[in-house]
Amino acid sequence: MSDIIILSHGDGGILTHNLVKDIFLKYFKNEYLNKLTDSVCLNSFSEGEGIVVSTDSFVVSPIFFPGGDIGKLAVCGTVNDLAVSGARPRFLTVGFILEEGLLISELEEVVVSMARTAEEAGVLIVAGDTKVVEKGHGDKIFINTTGIGTAVEGVTLGYEAVKPGDKIVINGTLGDHGLTVLTRRQELGLGEGLLSDCAPLNCIIQKVLKEITGIKIMRDPTRGGLATTLKEIAEFSCLDFTIFEEQVPVNEEVRSTAEMLGLDPLYLANEGKFITIVEAGQADNLVQLLREDPLGKEAQIIGEVGEGSGKVYLKTFFGGTKYLHYLAGIPLPRIC
Repeated sequence: MSDIIILSHGDGGILTHNLVKDIFLKYFKNEYLNKLTDSVCLNSFSEGEGIVVSTDSFVVSPIFFPGGDIGKLAVCGTVNDLAVSGARPRFLTVGFILEEGLLISELEEVVVSMARTAEEAGVLIVAGDTKVVEKGHGDKIFINTTGIGTAVEGVTLGYEAVKPGDKIVINGTLGDHGLTVLTRRQELGLGEGLLSDCAPLNCIIQKVLKEITGIKIMRDPTRGGLATTLKEIAEFSCLDFTIFEEQVPVNEEVRSTAEMLGLDPLYLANEGKFITIVEAGQADNLVQLLREDPLGKEAQIIGEVGEGSGKVYLKTFFGGTKYLHYLAGIPLPRIC
């Protein structure tokens, strides 16, 4: 383990996982946190519907980018973490850390975007906090959001439900958000048509959970991308996953721009995508249902689950096979 915090500790990859395991979980461990899920259901504290809680912080740079901004991202990120856990998002709290010198007009633009996105997602912002730091001690604006939702009766998702033979489905193209933010931050002059996929997914996910049986687990592949998220699920379920490269949807501009930059779309962040592992007999029905919604029009079955011990294999275009590991050391911090 590194002696100091470096930027890669925040990229969602192997260093992030080590930090959580070796520091946070070591001292904070309890029956809820030990599950290491994006959201936690606090059943023992409620009567009737379970209370589901998630929290996240957003430090994206730049704060405005094609397809979104830090405010929209903050709402979508927390709403989506609740939704993929099978919960119905209800409320958000918001904490702002503002840097001295931030334009009031920029703050207002971010707040308007948050309000608009919260209305779209059907959630209320019910509490908040504001702090200001000296110029040079922040980067315009950081946002923390905590989401509160209610568990949907009859919906139980988890690693333990995943079984050999299940199919892996994604609702659309990969890497749009991560590459959009990166190219704008570095002012590379590449990918002028790139657009973040940032969107609240709770409505489409609730429709899936209502109409499709056999859903085992859902996750949103944000930091670390599809590969890191699948590796995590595979390890926790103690099964092997096989992904077929020709079936993984990637926007052509994302593919070509990532290739020029030496990046792999499988490891790029997404903010409007979710992975679903579903029993094989329902996979085609799931894809058909997803494609009826604009947020799922490019849905695909991308892989399958097999016996194993937590490995993720990629069957390449050329017939070869390679391992997919956690993101390690790729310089993509400040994506969300």
